[in-house]
Amino acid sequence: MSGPLVVLVGPMGVGKSTVGLMLAERLGAGYRDTDADIVAEQGRAIADIFVEEGEAAFRAAEKRAVRRALAEHDGVLSLGGGAILDEDTRGLLAGQRVLYLSMDVEEAVKRTGLNTARPLLAVNPRKQWRELMEARRHLYEEVATAVLPTDGRTPEEVTQAALDALELKEA
Repeated sequence: MSGPLVVLVGPMGVGKSTVGLMLAERLGAGYRDTDADIVAEQGRAIADIFVEEGEAAFRAAEKRAVRRALAEHDGVLSLGGGAILDEDTRGLLAGQRVLYLSMDVEEAVKRTGLNTARPLLAVNPRKQWRELMEARRHLYEEVATAVLPTDGRTPEEVTQAALDALELKEA
């Protein structure tokens, strides 16, 4: 299989970056985050891209970043929460080892505070988070090799569960 050892998908605030870094360390592999790639390429925060150019411009940049990362990276890769909205991206994830990190809205509130730094959650965050998840949950599940609930688990527990679920061996 070419491409990353594992691709992490899931909603904002679920812990993709934290767990991704821990997984990479335990596997002796590199870590890459497509949101960080976009920020580095654009030289500005994702929230600023949304405000200045709109969601469509961000999604186009995200699609390019995901395609490039899937082709170039052979370690642990974290995708932004909305990356799976793109049909071509979902197609590229077919055949990859994809772990969907899931959580419920109450866990999202605890972890993120559903703050306004999240451009898609600026007004009525709980309601918007639920609506986002209703629209996205089936897409996360469609691309997932395994689904891993993170509610009430520490990052260490999620990392170990990820290794077990994907039958990956530590370095």
